[in-house]
Amino acid sequence: MRGVAVIASPHRPAVLRGYRRLLVPIAANEESERAVDLACRLAADSHASIIALAVVEIPALLPLDAHMDDAENEARRLLERVGATGHAYGVKVSPKLVRARDVGGAIVASAASTGVELIVIGAPRRRLRSSSVVVFGGTVEHVLRNASCRVMLIATEFQAEAA
Repeated sequence: MRGVAVIASPHRPAVLRGYRRLLVPIAANEESERAVDLACRLAADSHASIIALAVVEIPALLPLDAHMDDAENEARRLLERVGATGHAYGVKVSPKLVRARDVGGAIVASAASTGVELIVIGAPRRRLRSSSVVVFGGTVEHVLRNASCRVMLIATEFQAEAA
């Protein structure tokens, strides 16, 4: 493979630079919008496709088929916006709506089942007031620890959080 850079790590498969399939978990926040924008730019540069994933989290006390109309409608609106953003970049976006008990687990499972090479996830970062430790939510931690592909984390400025 002459002239092609290969990225490898001990726990992740080697991939050619220039991804073909990206997964972007979406939520109603600024970080998610930034992740979608960056994923679209990456996909446009390498003629890749994007899977936009909206996860409707079902509380443990409810059955998985419980009516979550408001959450599903909001997820569909978000998926439509991502599709419009992808269209503006000339990128194919495949929307995917999933119902799950755990958002992080659903993201990891979707990435594995669709064979994506990169997850682009947006997340707020916080600095604990009592220390200089930077923390992300449990969803991001789960994805970073368990994804079988590379993960690109898009974060905004620090937000203070009570200790």
